Amino acid sequence: MNKYKIITLNLGFIFIFCLGIIGFSGALGVVNTSTNASTTERKLPIYSVETQEKKIAVTFDAAWSDEDTDELMTILNKHNAKATFFCVGDYVRKYPDAVKTFYQNGHEIGNHSDTHKIYTDISVDEIKKELFNCNKEIKSIIGIEPVICRVPSGAYDNRSLEIAESLGLTTIQWDVDSRDWKKLSVNEMFENIMKNAKNGSVILFHNGIENTPKTLDSVLSELSKKGYEFVTVSELIYTNDYMIDNNGRQKRKN
Repeated sequence: MNKYKIITLNLGFIFIFCLGIIGFSGALGVVNTSTNASTTERKLPIYSVETQEKKIAVTFDAAWSDEDTDELMTILNKHNAKATFFCVGDYVRKYPDAVKTFYQNGHEIGNHSDTHKIYTDISVDEIKKELFNCNKEIKSIIGIEPVICRVPSGAYDNRSLEIAESLGLTTIQWDVDSRDWKKLSVNEMFENIMKNAKNGSVILFHNGIENTPKTLDSVLSELSKKGYEFVTVSELIYTNDYMIDNNGRQKRKN
């Protein structure tokens, strides 16, 4: 009986000791029983551009209203500024004259999805449909398809970027957010933009928001004094021999 107890105790001690070794090894990364969920490199869209030139891209997401179209055109023309309007397909169908006005005034038209569905919540086929149908709507108005796009609500994943690329679209985010969608005052938006804008920045606005036109006018006036030129996204970005760093800043490889 005593011998049996001794053997049992020894086996128990060995078992506990082994568990301790395994646990300790796991903590050190020597033993890993979990499976890495994904080894795929995370892709990034273009948030801004590394450049020595004093150039900035002013962009608008067009999804809601066309009521300030003429006012925005007047302000942009006043400052000799070219902007990029990322239009939702539903917006294009509802306000075709606004889209035509953007384009005829020398501004760039980008793809902002067909119905503003969040790409990270839908299937690959649905993403393709959103991008394809928006391009089709825009082409029906201005005669050409966009070459750049912006994901709804800024929500992207590798799938959406790869699908856009397969359709000949470069995905664009922003590094300066006016936050006009938060209904901020003109001064709040102005200060936020001015402290963040720099060479190669992409500024985000929305049309159809009360304080956006006044803020735009003030921002363009001040940045013009600092020597900045306002170009379309396609005029700002590089189309070949580039890389995108961890902050989404596009850079020349050489």
